Amino acid sequence: MERKDFIILSSLGLLGLYACEMTHKKNHQNRTLGIQLYTVREALSANPEKTLEKLAEMGFTDLEIYGYNGTFFGRTANEFNSILKNTGQRVVSSHHTTGIAHPDQGTLLHDWEKTVEDMKTIGAEYMVCSYIFPEERTPENYRKLPGILNTAGAVVRKAGMQLAYHNHDFEFETMDDTGNVYDFILKNSSPELVKMELDLYWIAKAGLDPLDYFEQYPGRFPLWHVKDMKAGTKDFTEIGNGILDFKRIFNKQKQAGLKHWFLEQDSSDKDIFESIAISKKYIQDNPYIH
Repeated sequence: MERKDFIILSSLGLLGLYACEMTHKKNHQNRTLGIQLYTVREALSANPEKTLEKLAEMGFTDLEIYGYNGTFFGRTANEFNSILKNTGQRVVSSHHTTGIAHPDQGTLLHDWEKTVEDMKTIGAEYMVCSYIFPEERTPENYRKLPGILNTAGAVVRKAGMQLAYHNHDFEFETMDDTGNVYDFILKNSSPELVKMELDLYWIAKAGLDPLDYFEQYPGRFPLWHVKDMKAGTKDFTEIGNGILDFKRIFNKQKQAGLKHWFLEQDSSDKDIFESIAISKKYIQDNPYIH
């Protein structure tokens, strides 16, 4: 703002309105669209470069990846970095399983230090425990989980990143007399070492209200998966075509501690890129989802 404009606005008492407008414009300009790449897994398997280019053309600059096994969709860290540089995208977060039943590279319990090192190389900010396989879902393993997360989270934190845990609906089933698995993780893991990536679809399918968790554990939910649910069937659908009240949820994003969110659609009755375009348009037309 030039000095003469400052004087005019000041004399009219409009500086506050000007500041609010500039803040809104700045936030809008800095806003980025994130997507979990599992959404386009079939296209990625066929051609990672072309798939990322297509997402970049659609306006998606922030990525959450999955499937690291020592490579990034068959590419080394340096090769994958080159692809990201060409598309103008960045990896914000990555998904990993525990390794309890499947001792694969890239899991929390197997060569985790190398995994963290590679995620650091590509510039990730978060590493997320993404899934507990059905054969791992025993009370014994659940009781071990907070300790596993704390240990993995300490390695991630030392590297300058943050560990988080991503839910499905089974975590909200009763574990034993201690309550459900999700509450057990929250209560028994370090709030500093273990944050949560809240999947809005799965918590809704489990019949719980995310706002209750935001109130009970403020600031613990820096990552969200944003997806919608069809009425009746409860199938996955495009954002805005379902029953989730995103305005109500996003109104509490500050209390939740939201930093990044990712569009995800596990399956679709349309071409997946058509579904992504529908969700993207809804996001653009409804500025409260930011």
